[in-house]
Amino acid sequence: MRSLTEQEIRTSFVNCSKGEAKRLSVPRDLDELPWDHLDFLGWRDPGAPDRSYLVTERDDRLAGVTLRFPSARHGFLHRSMCSLCLTTHRGGGVSLMTARKAGPAGREGNSVGLYMCTDLACSLYVRGRKVPDSGARFEESLTVEEQIARMTANLSAFLDKLEA
Repeated sequence: MRSLTEQEIRTSFVNCSKGEAKRLSVPRDLDELPWDHLDFLGWRDPGAPDRSYLVTERDDRLAGVTLRFPSARHGFLHRSMCSLCLTTHRGGGVSLMTARKAGPAGREGNSVGLYMCTDLACSLYVRGRKVPDSGARFEESLTVEEQIARMTANLSAFLDKLEA
C-alpha cells in the first residue's frame, strides 16, 4: 500500500459524515508505518475502546470504514479465526467488527459485520512480520502472495456488502 496523509485518510471514509471523519483519531506515526507490508491501514481509536478504522485502496480510490466492536472481552480460553487473514487468536484477539452501511441504508441503521483481528494487523500476520498471541499461524499450502490475494479478496467482499 502507498503511504497516506492524514487528509487522504479523513476524506476516504464511506460510512460516516464529513464531520465524524474530521473528528476521528488518525495514527500519529504515519511516517513510521511499514507501508510496503500493508494491504490496508487499520487502527484502533485510543479514545474510544469500541472503535476501529480501516482504509484501503479500492478501484483506484481510497475507501475508509469506521468499525465498532464490543469492548467487553469474555472467554479468554477459546480461539477464534479472523475472516480476512485466517489467523487464529486466543480470547479477544478476534472481534466481530461491524460497520454502518454507506448511504441511505446506513442512515437507516443497517450494518455489515465480519470477524477480524482486533488489532487489524492482518497484513503483518500473513507476511510473518507479526506473530499472533496464539504463538503461530496454521501452516498453509498457499504461498504468501496467494494468502495476500485471498485476504484482499475477503476485504473486497466485505466492502462490496458495505457499499451495496
